[in-house]
Amino acid sequence: MLKAAVSIAAKDLKLVLARGTGLIQALLLGLLLIFVFSLSQQIGEKMSAQAAAAIFWLASVFCQVLVFNTLFSLEEQNGARFGLLLSPAPVQAVWIGKALGGFVLLLCAQAVFLPATIVFLGQSVSHLWHIGLAMLIAIDLGLILLGALLGALSQGQAAKESLLSIILFPLLIPILLAGVRIGSATFSGIIPEGFGDWLGIACAFDALFGAAGLLLFGFIYSGEE
Repeated sequence: MLKAAVSIAAKDLKLVLARGTGLIQALLLGLLLIFVFSLSQQIGEKMSAQAAAAIFWLASVFCQVLVFNTLFSLEEQNGARFGLLLSPAPVQAVWIGKALGGFVLLLCAQAVFLPATIVFLGQSVSHLWHIGLAMLIAIDLGLILLGALLGALSQGQAAKESLLSIILFPLLIPILLAGVRIGSATFSGIIPEGFGDWLGIACAFDALFGAAGLLLFGFIYSGEE
């Protein structure tokens, strides 16, 4: 199953990076969001670390929506989804492959968003950067697991693409709050109160939607009622 998942992820990354459309749109949207919020500051004013972390994660989530809409639309253009369903590999391999591809693309986008946050929002990386990096991976894992699960809802018709945003954002609230609280430590250098609780929320979120993806993805992707 893992071999098939890696093959699917490699195929998706090759197509997305070759065309560039989905990733470029996601990058531009995230950068535009960061730039617009930077205009709310007066000259010489420094935005709080928590507000900067919130903007960074909002840019990441909007980018995630576009990334998974793009990834799941690849098979819809030529009916290749049915080929994946008929292949001997378990359907969960598609979910893992989409998650791997989305994870790589999201990290690439965040590698652009983080310097933009530092420059436009007047932040700096503190000595707690290793904590921020660990939380970035943990929260990104939750984002891509849920995005890969619900991204299958956007398949088939253009009208369905809005379903991903409508359902995804409310479910992401707990892990986004954790990301904002811990992400602020990366900029401010101060470990927030209840750090262990927020870390536990992020890990529980990853475990919950990891299990949900393994159990439910086959029904969503195949269109079974």
